[in-house]
Amino acid sequence: MVSWYALGIAFFAAIGTFLFGFDTGIATTTIAHTSWIEYMNHPSDGLTGAVVSVYIAGEAGGALTQTFLGDKLGRIRFMQMMCIVVTIGTTIQTASVNIGMFLAGRFLAGYAVGGLVATVPIYLSEISDPRYRGFIGGISGCGISFGTMASNWIGFACGFASYGPVQWRLPLAIQIPWGIVMFIGLATFMPNSPRQLIRHGKVEEARTEFAKIRRDLHSHEVQQEFVLMRAQIEYEMERELTSYREIFKLFRHRVFVSIAVQTMTSLTGVNVIQYYQTTLYKSLGISSTMILALAGVYGTIAFLVNSITTRFLTDQWGRRKMLLAGLAGIVVIEIYAAIMQREFQNTSNRVGKGFAILGIYLFVVAYYGMLNSTTWLYGAEVLPISLRSKVMGLAAASHFVVNVAVTEAGPSAFAHIQENYYYVFVVCTAFFLVIAYFYFPETRNMTLEEIAAAFGDRVVDADDVDGANKSGLHHVEEIP
Repeated sequence: MVSWYALGIAFFAAIGTFLFGFDTGIATTTIAHTSWIEYMNHPSDGLTGAVVSVYIAGEAGGALTQTFLGDKLGRIRFMQMMCIVVTIGTTIQTASVNIGMFLAGRFLAGYAVGGLVATVPIYLSEISDPRYRGFIGGISGCGISFGTMASNWIGFACGFASYGPVQWRLPLAIQIPWGIVMFIGLATFMPNSPRQLIRHGKVEEARTEFAKIRRDLHSHEVQQEFVLMRAQIEYEMERELTSYREIFKLFRHRVFVSIAVQTMTSLTGVNVIQYYQTTLYKSLGISSTMILALAGVYGTIAFLVNSITTRFLTDQWGRRKMLLAGLAGIVVIEIYAAIMQREFQNTSNRVGKGFAILGIYLFVVAYYGMLNSTTWLYGAEVLPISLRSKVMGLAAASHFVVNVAVTEAGPSAFAHIQENYYYVFVVCTAFFLVIAYFYFPETRNMTLEEIAAAFGDRVVDADDVDGANKSGLHHVEEIP
């Protein structure tokens, strides 16, 4: 049974991904408020679009920063740095007096959450019991969907506030304390990653942290797992690579999988549907108040299905099956949604419009139920520790860069090809379904070190450790 200590650590770390989900989602309702539009002196369509694109550009920058600072600072210190930046960014957004200041706050907040959303899954995967890593690591994805749900409902509720800046400043201000809370927790009681400590040569500290994290095991079991973990990490450090050319040459399969699993999520169209769902509802003739309520329902369904599948499917069913089922489901659902949108958006058929909205909600079930948590976790756990920050940062950046492209194209695409934009994502998703079927191995119930075998890499076993000890090449101390 998963330990309450590990669960507590996971929920606290998920504050970082909650901030990602909330700050991403709150823009949808913020820029829809007439009070925000008037306060910002009626910004052009380009500047309004920049509220989204500048934010995603910041996310890409934060993810890329992780590639060269994530390992140097360590998981805890890097997340602390991002907590400081996100607090500054959300404060600037809340206090904005013009569109330039607002965009600056959006960029800083995006930069911070881009670093956090790529680091939290790495951190949780490295402290998890392999039997429950899908559950513990998947909580990072649940943080994203919970943030999305919260932003949708808070944005909806503030629409009923007295007309003025409070309508949009209050939802933004709600984000400010969470970066501070997370920073304090990281500085006081959150454990360091034992794997990262081993990599930095702090073996005794790693031993202590590992025993504390894996308190559900007997001492001899802790000893056995720690010894094998240390041996594999030290073996991988012997062939540590510094150039990306060497990384892509030696670990091309693992790097390809990590980047592909992040790129494919953007190409399912999830962000386009999430950002422009209000546009889709409007095209069906739905009132403004009901549009915001439907967005709240969207976020609620996302969080509920994400939580249920993370708890009951990721470890029990496996990552590979979830990815394949999610991608296949999205292909079918987006075809259905496109057909329903085409048939009923320009009619007075209320039942038909309901079926069109159902298509959007079915997409939420498939994406958040099968892909959201699984992709972030899977992209981190398939990598060796020496590459985890470097490549995960690139993978997250690819996710955000592709998002910029498909999201920026959204308004124009919906205006010109309308529901046919869905078919772009159908083709992309079908392509990645084939890729996943042939190239994505299963990682369920394996330690992070054992996953190397699934990609054909060598895994140090107990016999190797015993042989090294007898040769005097590797001394393994007992855990008290």
